[in-house]
Amino acid sequence: MSETPRRVPPRLLQLVDKKYISENLLRITLTGEALKGFPTNKNGAHIKLFIPHKGQSKPELPTLSATGIVWPKNRPITRAYSVRQYRADVNELDVDFVAHGKSSPASGWAINAKKGDCIGVAGPGGPDPLLATADWHILAGDLTAVPAISAILEELPQDAKGHVFIELDDLIDQHIITHPVGISIHWILRTPTTKTSALIKAIGEVAPDSTVVSISGFVAGENAAVILCRDKLRADYQLTKKNLYAVPYWRRGQDEETYHEQRHTIMDQVY
Repeated sequence: MSETPRRVPPRLLQLVDKKYISENLLRITLTGEALKGFPTNKNGAHIKLFIPHKGQSKPELPTLSATGIVWPKNRPITRAYSVRQYRADVNELDVDFVAHGKSSPASGWAINAKKGDCIGVAGPGGPDPLLATADWHILAGDLTAVPAISAILEELPQDAKGHVFIELDDLIDQHIITHPVGISIHWILRTPTTKTSALIKAIGEVAPDSTVVSISGFVAGENAAVILCRDKLRADYQLTKKNLYAVPYWRRGQDEETYHEQRHTIMDQVY
C-alpha cells in the first residue's frame, strides 16, 4: 500500500533576485529555509501564493490542522501561479509574474518587491503530468501561460514534435524559449476587434503528419480563449481529459475572487 503524501504547510520565503524576461514578464526568485525539500520534478505545476496586505512586512499564513486549513483573521491575498523552476542545488524557486500594473495585488507586489521581502508559497499541486506522452503535441496560451509552457518544453524529450501557440497583446513580449527542435513556437498577436480568434485560426493551420498515432495538448490562460482552444482540439483530434489539460487562469473583466468558483466549474466539465 502506497503512503499518502505528507501535507506541507505554506512556506514563508524571501525574495533574493528579480529580472524581466520580457517587457511584461517579471521573474521573482525566492529562497528560505522552509523551501528545502521542495519537489524537484514539479516545474510548471500549480502553486498558491500568499501576498501580504499593504503595510505588512510579511503575510499571515494559514496553518494545517487535523481537520483542514486554518486561516488567520487577517487572511492574506491568495493567487494561483506556476512553478517556473526549482533549483535544489541552490535552494531557489523561480515564479514568473505578468507585470500588468503596480496596483494589482500580485503583479504589484512583484513589481515593487525588494530583496528580503516575504511571500508565502503553498504546493505544488497536480495534475501530473501537465502534458500527456504522445507523438505530437499542441500547447496554447497567453503570457500568463508562458511559465508553465516553458517548463513543459524544457522537460520534453529532444525528439518531441508539435506546435506551441502563444497569444500576446503586444509582440514586444516575444522572447527566447528553450524547446526541442521538432517543436515550432508561434507568437500570435491578439486581435480583439475581429470576429475570428487569431489563436484559433493559427491552430487550425497546422496538422500532424501521417505517421502520428497519438496527440496530446495543454491549454492555459484567459477563460474564453481556453474554452475555444479546448473545444477546437476536442473537435479536430477527439482529445479527452486523458490527453488534454485545459485550465483557465483568469477571465477578462473579472478579478481573482469573483472568478475563482467559475474556474473550477469549467475544469470539472467532462470531455
